[in-house]
Amino acid sequence: MARSGLKKLATGPSDAKEEIIRLCSSGRLKDALHRRFREGLWSEPNLFSHLFRSCRSLLLLRQLHAFAATSGAAADRFIANHLLLAYAEQGDLSTARNLFERIPKRNVMSWNILMGVYIKNGDLESARKLFDKMPARNVATWNTMITGLTDSGLNEESLGFFLAMRREGIQPDEFGLGSLFRSCAGLRDVVFGRQVHAYVVRSGLNRDMCVGSSLAHMYMRCGFLKEGEAALQALPLLNMVSCNTIIAGRTQNGDSEGALEYFCMMRGAGLEANEITFVSAISSCSDLAALAQGQQVHALAIKAGVDTVVPVMTSLVHMYSRCGCLCDSERVCSGYSGADLVLYSALISAYGFHGHGKKAVDLFKQMMAVAVDPNEVTFLTLLYACSHSGLKDEGMYCFDLMTKTFGLQPSVKHYTCIVDLLGRSGCLKEAEALILSMPVRPDGIIWKTLLSACKIQKNFDMAERIAERVMEFDPHDSAPYVLLSNIRATSSRWEDVSKIRKTMREHNVRKEPGVSWVELKGEVHQFCTGDKSHSRQREIDECLEEMMAKIRQCGYAPDMSNVFHDMEDEEKEVSLAHHSEKLAIAFAFVSLPEGAPIRIMKNLRVCDDCHVAIKLMSKVTGREIVVRDVSRFHHFQNGKCSCGDYW
Repeated sequence: MARSGLKKLATGPSDAKEEIIRLCSSGRLKDALHRRFREGLWSEPNLFSHLFRSCRSLLLLRQLHAFAATSGAAADRFIANHLLLAYAEQGDLSTARNLFERIPKRNVMSWNILMGVYIKNGDLESARKLFDKMPARNVATWNTMITGLTDSGLNEESLGFFLAMRREGIQPDEFGLGSLFRSCAGLRDVVFGRQVHAYVVRSGLNRDMCVGSSLAHMYMRCGFLKEGEAALQALPLLNMVSCNTIIAGRTQNGDSEGALEYFCMMRGAGLEANEITFVSAISSCSDLAALAQGQQVHALAIKAGVDTVVPVMTSLVHMYSRCGCLCDSERVCSGYSGADLVLYSALISAYGFHGHGKKAVDLFKQMMAVAVDPNEVTFLTLLYACSHSGLKDEGMYCFDLMTKTFGLQPSVKHYTCIVDLLGRSGCLKEAEALILSMPVRPDGIIWKTLLSACKIQKNFDMAERIAERVMEFDPHDSAPYVLLSNIRATSSRWEDVSKIRKTMREHNVRKEPGVSWVELKGEVHQFCTGDKSHSRQREIDECLEEMMAKIRQCGYAPDMSNVFHDMEDEEKEVSLAHHSEKLAIAFAFVSLPEGAPIRIMKNLRVCDDCHVAIKLMSKVTGREIVVRDVSRFHHFQNGKCSCGDYW
């Protein structure tokens, strides 16, 4: 019985040819092979190229190959090239290679196709050897090689091929230029990128959509947001790709508010968002800790049907975690039945950030049980979770597992977690010995981690020595100066205190101001230490004074170890009472409904005094207070903190 596509049968050779092409273009390969069209194929062998292009089955392709060979069409170089391309797209490298060897009088297209097959299969070495053997090359040859190197992360080699291409007098086209800009972005090489940009302008390709989007991506990855957006504004129109580039660029360059504004503008213009758009928008909400906006973007992702795409799920896990909603992070993953390493790592990180080290270790074991091998990022999040929960034995076991079982090389970040773990456990000498013996070069952060441990363990002799190390790495960081000044002031070494102050002035060292913020009805309210500018300042001061009086009755005494000792005690107490997180909490108390949890974000580590004070505030008010500082989340409830005083 004839198919519907064959009801109107062709009567002449020309009609048959057009009908075969139409059926192939619409993916109806079996209809195109109907016996009524066989005569057309025999009389027009070039029609086999259309059949090969529409073939999606390796078994059917082999049958077509046999049919073409029987008809004699396979001996034609044009047909053989299309057959070679079809085998390449099916991933049959062996047949493609054998077919290439039998093609009569191979042309550049033949060589390009086989080179593309090698690259698609990750065999860049064979692709390079074939490239070197080619009797002639065209722009497609160079594009194939440059794109293959870029896609494999070999960005320097990709740029080298571009220079060689120019030396041979071949002009790159829009496809090669797009790959070049991606290589420049990968290397953060804006100088080379500008040179290629100049060529693009001279060639008149700066208004090409592919080139313009890649150019903008390069500038943004290199930190030049304005130049990137200018490149996109020069394009004849804005589409989803160019909008995604702007949103991602703003997010990556710290302009999260601008990214969300552009996301809203994109939606207002009727442009459809895809998973890439949502990943950037959700990441911006995460950076801002804007829970209400994040929930709205999540709802839009559900509506768009991309909320179950792993990159979007991973971004949602991070966003809810960074906004203090660990339960929502867990809920995002609850319906996922797959075993994705990135998603596992994201949830392990969330557990660690919220002080649930045991849950992080349990999830890691679950991941191992389903045969998902961890990578360096997984171990970093796991070691962080162990160090911030005081799980010394588990942390050391995981570190051994990383190096001995999986053969992964720890970075300085991994060693920093182990130093933190040892330091919090009181093993300061072991921590210092590890830094001095580790095979990677120490940085300022690892020494600051040990310095913090010395302070926690009140080993001030060692703290003095380590503080000197920290100042060598970062002479503009105020923390070691303040600590040294206070240690020496405690011993009445006022001459040394004076020298430290002089050094600070010479290096223009200033303490980074503490900033805390709280979201209320979609609006972010920001507070600085000692700030008196808020429109509800009188209510804030009254609430804060009342709370401080209540916690004093519970035994609170100001911890003045983080304040310069040459201040009067009354000045120190006033300074401590007006730290940014205390102001933000007081504002939340007078603004939020009774019993609602309070979520505060801070740009620095919560100081010892505020940590004690907030624990007592949660006790005397009966409210849950969640504080995100630079290192982790603190859930204060009934006078206790989820960190167990590990932070």
